[in-house]
Amino acid sequence: MDPVGALGRDLANRARLVIMRVIIEGTDLPGQSFCDPDGTPFDGVNVAVQIGRDPVGLVRGDAPSARWELDVVVVSGADGQFDFRGPAVHGKRGERFLYLTWGKVDYLGHFLMFRRAKLMLNRIEPELVRSANDDHQSLLGVVRLTDRHGAPKCARVDPPDLAWSIAAIERAAT
Repeated sequence: MDPVGALGRDLANRARLVIMRVIIEGTDLPGQSFCDPDGTPFDGVNVAVQIGRDPVGLVRGDAPSARWELDVVVVSGADGQFDFRGPAVHGKRGERFLYLTWGKVDYLGHFLMFRRAKLMLNRIEPELVRSANDDHQSLLGVVRLTDRHGAPKCARVDPPDLAWSIAAIERAAT
């Protein structure tokens, strides 16, 4: 008895799944308070990566930097296109992204989201994804977290405010 069967083998040959580490490094955080262009004040600013519906890895808005490490499933299709999946991945096929969520923590410890930033995965150069996949390396996204008005970066984040590369391997001292 063949438990996988011909259909299963065919699907496995056409699509390859790899778990890839994605590292997001946030720079230029906006601080703990800011005003929207309409003058609405915000204080107690924090940022986190959104996993499912939840903020994870909360970082204060006045921190010198932020860093999150996520495992993302990369599916390499027979057509050579990549798809991204996992608890931190949002959006439909071909439009997948990671959310950075901005908010404040109330006196009960609840996170109150007021805006989000999208880091589009489908905009990463396919050759960069392929190279990281083939060499079992991590992808690194460095994102500037303050917009031109001094507020938390929101909406879709594009270059030059987001740069993707293969993460350098940290080697232990010998």
